[in-house]
Amino acid sequence: MRSGEKTAHAVSTRFDGLPAALLDWYARHARDLPWRIGPGERARGVTPDPYRVWLAEIMLQQTTVPHAARYFHAFTETWPTVEDLAGADDGDVMAAWAGLGYYARARNLLKCARAVAEAGAWPKTEDALRSLPGIGAYTAGAVAALAFGERAPAVDGNVDRVFARLLAAKGPWKEEKARIAALVRALVPADRPGEFAEALMDLGATICTPKRPNCLLCPVRDWCAAHGEGEVERYPVKPEKKARPQRRGEVYAVFRGGDVLVERRPDRGLLGGMLALPTTEWLESGMAERPGWADGGDAIGEVRHVFTHFELRLTVKRLTLADAPSGFEWMSADEAGEAFPSVFRKALKLAR
Repeated sequence: MRSGEKTAHAVSTRFDGLPAALLDWYARHARDLPWRIGPGERARGVTPDPYRVWLAEIMLQQTTVPHAARYFHAFTETWPTVEDLAGADDGDVMAAWAGLGYYARARNLLKCARAVAEAGAWPKTEDALRSLPGIGAYTAGAVAALAFGERAPAVDGNVDRVFARLLAAKGPWKEEKARIAALVRALVPADRPGEFAEALMDLGATICTPKRPNCLLCPVRDWCAAHGEGEVERYPVKPEKKARPQRRGEVYAVFRGGDVLVERRPDRGLLGGMLALPTTEWLESGMAERPGWADGGDAIGEVRHVFTHFELRLTVKRLTLADAPSGFEWMSADEAGEAFPSVFRKALKLAR
């Protein structure tokens, strides 16, 4: 046993009984989610579909359960199996993904589906799953535990928060995250790893919430050091976030009757492969050169959008043209609005 594993094992003895208490609570209070095989179904021998588990986990990154559920239903109705998704047209998948953000995930979604379809089966271990496109440590652990019953941890932001409070973790956050990951791995029960992962997800989502955690109903309160201190909301103790840089640009809503001018963004880069309105470059200082055909028109307002690493402010200009400039095409404004990512959907809505 390595030193880190020994430390985690020693700490885990303080949490003897916690997995059983958590699983007992989960059996009575599990959320009913469209991608989940619940405790009752698992007890009857129903096994999860790894495709649905994986798809849900990718969609749930950086969004809420209600928002992801609508997309999950649409995807699984259109592409019921990983082989169906692997054979899908890239543009159709990108359009169906619009509104979920982080479009590199959609590109990796297709790459992963095609890799699995080509192999003929899903890899069943945490390590093997990490070799697939777009699957990191959390997703690999979640799919391995939920779909294949491997004794693997699934440590996301909710789980980090739960264990930061259980430990009253005050050290540097990077070190505490590593400590939490090792501890969760040590606590995963060999006989019910999937339900343990789901129970932790539900605990963080419904009881041990960022604000106003409901400690009175918490099944693991007796093990919680932060509760003992009476300062649960103090944790996790993270470094202050740096202010996001600001970028500016112009975006053009160009109409011809009921159509609007669109382009397909390059596959690489931000919003890669997505349908979009024409736009200048987005710069932190100065203003990018606008295309010659966009010199006219009216500036009708501004839209703002927050990306992971910067905030964007776009001046929206509305124009009318008879012919599409080179590299662009006309598309029904209604259809475009459904296919656009959020920032261009906002601009189109303002222009209309």
